[in-house]
Amino acid sequence: MAQHEVHHLGEHEYSYWPLPVGLGVLLAPLTFIALMVWQKPMLALVFGGVSLVLFIVGIAGWVQEFFSKGHEEGLGLPAMMFFIVSEVVIFGTMFAGFYMARATHADVWSQWVPKDMNLTIPLFLTFILWASSATIAIAEKLFEKGKNALSALFVLLTMVLGLTFTVIHVMEWLHLWHGGFTLSSNMYGTGFYMLTGIHTSHIIVGLLTMLVGLYLLLTGKAGEHKGHTYIKAMTMYWHFVDIMWLLVASSAYLIGSLA
Repeated sequence: MAQHEVHHLGEHEYSYWPLPVGLGVLLAPLTFIALMVWQKPMLALVFGGVSLVLFIVGIAGWVQEFFSKGHEEGLGLPAMMFFIVSEVVIFGTMFAGFYMARATHADVWSQWVPKDMNLTIPLFLTFILWASSATIAIAEKLFEKGKNALSALFVLLTMVLGLTFTVIHVMEWLHLWHGGFTLSSNMYGTGFYMLTGIHTSHIIVGLLTMLVGLYLLLTGKAGEHKGHTYIKAMTMYWHFVDIMWLLVASSAYLIGSLA
């Protein structure tokens, strides 16, 4: 029994995969520093690319290690809840800064609103995310019934919707940016891109988690004894991102564009 406990502790204590994940996270802020502070876009591109590769490889290896050797401890969902609370704090800070700027510069704010801002775009994006919430919920229900193939299909459909959201959003950014509404044009521009940008970054993270979930479903690694926590946490995170979009869109577009 003692030997088994020693082996169990050693199995969970030694893992090399958190190292590339940590290095990837470290390089992420350096990417923005290189771009905005050092004014070196090529260095920022290198930092960003290496950061993304390290993060993806690290997470993929970590997941593979767990589903090959580990077992669920039952703490995954509480951990995800605490993580979402920390995310709410991050978004709350961004909202506080945006509304403080809105109140402080109320007399000139209307002059900062771009004339070519299209309010139908956030409505369309909202519809896309609502649809994706439905598809990911269906995927979770199908997984609980043991229908991994169908579940994977709806996860893939959710990824398509999330990717569509991202592409349309980036195209809108480019349109507004070329029209003179940039990150540094005024306080509205700063707040707009910070709010929508941080939300889109969460969309991308959600897509990466679903990519891992798709792999687990198709390979059968997610089944009766493993994978339930990951699939539920993945779904919970995506619902959080969808709900947060309502606050981001109403603030950045509706309230932000009011004269």
